[in-house]
Amino acid sequence: MCMRLFTFLVAFLFCVSWVFAQDTIIDSLQNKVAQTSSPLEKAKGYNAIANLYKYSDPNKMLEFGKKALSISEDNNLNIQTGNAYLNLGTANIILGDYKTAMDQFVWAKSIFEEVPETTQNREETKMGTAKAIGYMGVVFSEQSNYTKALECYLKAAKMYEDLQDMGQASKIFNNIGVAYKSQGATEKALEYFLKALEIQVELADVNKGITQTNIANIYFNQDRLEKAFQYYTAAKSSIDENPNPRALGEWYNNIGRYYSAQNYPDKTLDSWERAIKSFKSIGDKFGLADTYLLIAEFQKENNNATQAVATANTALQLASETNVLEQIAVAEKLLSDSYAQIGNTSKALQHYKAYSTARDSLYKRNDVRKAVEAAMNYEFEKKELLRKEENQKRELLLKEEAKSNTMKLLFGALIALLLFGIGFLIYNRQQLKKTLTLQKELAEYEQKALHLQMNPHFVFNCLGSISSFIVQNGTDSAIKYLSKFSKLMRLTLEYSKESLIPIDKEIESLQNYLELEQLRFNNKFNFSITKDPAIEDDVALPPLLIQPFIENSIIHGVVPKQEKGEISISFSVSETSLQCIIIDNGVGIEQSRKNKQNLVLAHKSMALGIIQKRLEMITEATQKQANISIEELAQNGEVTGTKVVLQLPLQYENG
Repeated sequence: MCMRLFTFLVAFLFCVSWVFAQDTIIDSLQNKVAQTSSPLEKAKGYNAIANLYKYSDPNKMLEFGKKALSISEDNNLNIQTGNAYLNLGTANIILGDYKTAMDQFVWAKSIFEEVPETTQNREETKMGTAKAIGYMGVVFSEQSNYTKALECYLKAAKMYEDLQDMGQASKIFNNIGVAYKSQGATEKALEYFLKALEIQVELADVNKGITQTNIANIYFNQDRLEKAFQYYTAAKSSIDENPNPRALGEWYNNIGRYYSAQNYPDKTLDSWERAIKSFKSIGDKFGLADTYLLIAEFQKENNNATQAVATANTALQLASETNVLEQIAVAEKLLSDSYAQIGNTSKALQHYKAYSTARDSLYKRNDVRKAVEAAMNYEFEKKELLRKEENQKRELLLKEEAKSNTMKLLFGALIALLLFGIGFLIYNRQQLKKTLTLQKELAEYEQKALHLQMNPHFVFNCLGSISSFIVQNGTDSAIKYLSKFSKLMRLTLEYSKESLIPIDKEIESLQNYLELEQLRFNNKFNFSITKDPAIEDDVALPPLLIQPFIENSIIHGVVPKQEKGEISISFSVSETSLQCIIIDNGVGIEQSRKNKQNLVLAHKSMALGIIQKRLEMITEATQKQANISIEELAQNGEVTGTKVVLQLPLQYENG
């Protein structure tokens, strides 16, 4: 949590050395606003003042952002309205109100995208859109929704590169690195940190010391200690060039970890003592608590349990003052372990109980946060979709008005008979174009409606299973099942509006669904999912197309079988097609039909009918064949399972 917050401050608020000069600039801007009668100049001035206050006072930033918004909306100053929403959203991020911040960034993005583009305002509107998308990525990152955060960051980075604003691009690259690191993709993180650093070095950016520390930490975690030390050394030089006590304290903490790994105890403790001095200079209790926890752990590991108790108590006091549960839990655990090492079992038990309480509170808080984040993400998707629909309607109205004006000019220029003939032809052509457009849109909406029809009985079965788990297996199993079910529903909601999704997202959804079914049927089967390395990352396929066949393999194939089932899903690619093969060792097609003779087959028939319809639409849209084959496998006259082969045209996410 602390590293994510620190990175945000680096990317958007890092300008400490300049803060002390901002009061003079703000006074000058306020005088300028007071002397002008131009609404545009007033809005620009208030936005500039709000932007300056983000370095020191988010509440003042809100105040002046609201002033800019009021003037801009009253005078239809669209670009300044968008800038005001950016300032308000930034202030709300700093204040921790992520829901309000996200709403304001979505509004800003919508406003900048709707501004009619001219030669004079093109760069300003593109820059505003890029900022809004980048800030949305920050909100998603703060919610630990790194998939969405990366999606926003990559879009913003591309826009900044197109605008040749490499300074902003480097900040986005740094945030992309942090998002990848948080997901455990260290090589990807390293790639973007290095990309950011290359730009920062060229621009002599004050943030380069932070990026160098991030790179050093990755090398350290990879046990590439020589490379780590190289970047730690470079980071120290950069921080010395642009003094920042918080960054310096973090650097000393990290270099202390490096010296500890190298078994240099004196240098280790000296580094952490310097970190304490740096954090104390700015009253940073959070950073101090982190440092004391590092020292206490070091003392405990070196059999100085008595010293570890004193140090951990100091860290606990600081963490309690800032109410950081993560630090409180770590401090209590250290105290419990240290007292146990001394032999004071009563104190060890007392602090272990306190640790358990802090850990449980942390779990509960995280559960509540995840629930709130899920609700926010849903609201974001819904609002963005509604705004897109509103924009489309407005665009259609503007186009219709433009066509109507053109026709009026033609009616005024031609004689009555010729006017009637030309008008008749134009009318017919327009009607044909509208009909074709409506048919195309109808086909697209029909396809979206078809792939949204996920088997409803699956949801009810899952809810029933959760109820059974609570009664039979206890709340832990039920919470585990509910967590996977919630993730699958969220993924389904996320994908439902897309006609194509990347293959890795489809695999993630299938993985979650199969794990859910494993829980539901008490590990009745094993499964594997493989992807040919030749498949590129941007290869895409329609969502929710494969799941019904896997469900059939589970329900009608391996579950009726007495032995443990096996299901394998593999993806491969040729020059023109993507192939998915699903193989199970279940009872086979004929036995499955016998088992279902007395059952209602409406769901299966509907599912296969929907899939067949979607395949026909894919074939028609791509002019390439999409088909499916199902066969029963046998060996020496004995049924060994079922094989499903799904052949799809090779498509790409941005193709």
